Amino acid sequence: MASGSEFGSILRLTTWGESHGAGIGAVLDGFPAGMDLSAEDIQKYLDRRKPGQSEISTPRSEADRVEIWSGVFDGKTTGTPISLLIRNTSQRSRDYGNLKDCFRPGHADYTYYSKYGFRDYRGGGRSSARETAGRVAAGAIAAKFLRELGVEICAFTKAIGPVQIDEKRFDKGLITKTKTCMPDAEADGQAMDFLKKCMDEKDSAGGVIECVITGVPAGIGDPVFDKLDARIAQALMSIGAVKAVEIGDGVNAALSNGSSNNDLFYMENEEVKKRTNHAGGILGGISDGSPIICRAHVKPTPSIFREQRTVDENGNERTLLIKGRHDPVVVPRAVVVVECMCALTVLDAMLSNMTSRADSVRSFYNRRKQ
Repeated sequence: MASGSEFGSILRLTTWGESHGAGIGAVLDGFPAGMDLSAEDIQKYLDRRKPGQSEISTPRSEADRVEIWSGVFDGKTTGTPISLLIRNTSQRSRDYGNLKDCFRPGHADYTYYSKYGFRDYRGGGRSSARETAGRVAAGAIAAKFLRELGVEICAFTKAIGPVQIDEKRFDKGLITKTKTCMPDAEADGQAMDFLKKCMDEKDSAGGVIECVITGVPAGIGDPVFDKLDARIAQALMSIGAVKAVEIGDGVNAALSNGSSNNDLFYMENEEVKKRTNHAGGILGGISDGSPIICRAHVKPTPSIFREQRTVDENGNERTLLIKGRHDPVVVPRAVVVVECMCALTVLDAMLSNMTSRADSVRSFYNRRKQ
């Protein structure tokens, strides 16, 4: 029985571990040999995701130090599975004692119990946001290789609750400096005020993360079931709090006409270009050379410090008050998760594309014979 913990085709990621277990980890298989890789390459991504960095993040203090257990020798990838470990050092399982037989509203407690007849109630087990640490560790490796191929991935907070960034004030340098990961200082201030109000009212907030992927050549992706946009949507929807994904104009495309939604082609320096990018860089499930634009819509954190009505495993209606350490908004910490899932998806598609043409295979193996 598969447990749904694997992702990818040629580049295969397996994550493991629970929020309150000994650690979180990942195994990345199918990664090419010969790329320089150190723990620090991975750590700078994990540092963007780790908890306890601001008042809008859970106060759980985890160093999230990554250990590379295999797949790297003398500072280079070996082509064998890359095994990564992040130890849990700040578990407080006692915070979840009153949840042992209760189903938390908005959480996966009830559905896990319905499927398995058993669940890890300490922080949600595999459904905890902490599971994403393994994805980020693996995605950091994919992102580094993509940069060597000329592909850059930039994710940021587009909105928190009703507060949206103004594209005219977009400053990429602010993404890693603002507490909200917004590239707009004014919107960041407004969002922080909104989140303070949510916290004062013992409530939480959701938001939108946008990701822009540049440098992907035209022709990446596959028709029908393995379309590049379908794979990106799967990757982003697999992130626990994501409830909707858009590509390009997304839902607004349904409100437009063909005459305004079509991206018109033209030639520039002997290359095919588009005058607009309503499609978000993907046509027919295959990249068209334009920036790939996707958005993940994230729900409010379900763990709120208000009394809520629920039921327990015996079918008794109960009143529940959640304790513990929880994010009032998960969007800022999820920005790097979106970035890394996009990196894994795009690199996997680019590796798969190497066998799409017979002349590419001939060229590679004939060159090796010389």
